[in-house]
Amino acid sequence: MLKHYWVAFFVVVSWAVSFTVLDASAGDADPRYRACLNECGETGCVGQRCFPHCNSSSDGVSVDGPWYMQEPLYQQWKQWDCQSDCRYYCMVDREKEREAAGDGPVKYHGKWPFKRIYGIQEPASVAFSVLNLATHFHGWMSFFILLYYNLPLRRDKKTYYYFASLWHIYALLSLTSWFASAVFHSKDVDLTEKLDYSCAVAILGYSLILSILRSFDVKDDAVRVMVAAPLLAFVTTHILYLNFYKLDYGWNMQVCVVMAVVQLLLWAVWAGVTRHPSRWKLWVVVVGGGLAMLLEIYDFPPYYGFLDAHAAWHATTIPLTYIWWSFIRDDAEFVASNQVKRLRNSNVAKKAK
Repeated sequence: MLKHYWVAFFVVVSWAVSFTVLDASAGDADPRYRACLNECGETGCVGQRCFPHCNSSSDGVSVDGPWYMQEPLYQQWKQWDCQSDCRYYCMVDREKEREAAGDGPVKYHGKWPFKRIYGIQEPASVAFSVLNLATHFHGWMSFFILLYYNLPLRRDKKTYYYFASLWHIYALLSLTSWFASAVFHSKDVDLTEKLDYSCAVAILGYSLILSILRSFDVKDDAVRVMVAAPLLAFVTTHILYLNFYKLDYGWNMQVCVVMAVVQLLLWAVWAGVTRHPSRWKLWVVVVGGGLAMLLEIYDFPPYYGFLDAHAAWHATTIPLTYIWWSFIRDDAEFVASNQVKRLRNSNVAKKAK
């Protein structure tokens, strides 16, 4: 039954991804919106709002060079470029007209119409990304304290939990990924977009490796390398493809969905067969993570211009992250206590001989 559930879930996700990729943004083709963009490109103004840094031609390309060469360095992050300001304020005015006519919001250039706060493009997603980062940091620190201050250590001061180094790498990648997410949702430009996508692929790929190693209890370093090497090669190649060949949103989404579903399936199967005392926490994360992914499918426009489906997905991962790190700590205690018991039994057996 579990297998059929995940197969059905994957089919639904794949269909939704294909539909999303093929569906163009309705706002882009709006004649009034495009007319506003053309006027802003020529005059540097949208209605009564004019942008001093907007010195561009009708196609949005700056006459005197790129915008970041015309502005002081300290203003490059605070201010948006001419094209972004034209798009944003034309979108705002057009959405007001649509709302007055009783029409719902539409997407512009692949994104819902969000309201900026202090120049931040998607405030809710930024806030939830920062909270996720803080939750991961808290979980990692509590995990570190447990390992090296509360649990018994070997004579060489190393922990008995032989997955510790893997979780430390996982924590660093998670922190980097959520930081990149916060930066990207603050300001969507080519650099921040590629950084966010690359970090997301990296953490998903590494999490898949970690799920294989932990669920099969792989202890030998040589076997770990054999398992990780092909997956690391694929993830690295995919990141290079996105950054230096083509940022293919559809293909990237499919790759991420496959990696996410496979590792959720691995954790679900392991939770079903293991006698781990904290397997219920694993079930909560697996089921909760699967349900949270549905928010990426059933997309909806942002409430009051702030909270959309993607931001809601970021919000759901905060409590799941807390429970996840709680499971990791319990797993460290479980494995370390078993290792200590085996060592004591082995010493007793040697003395008995």
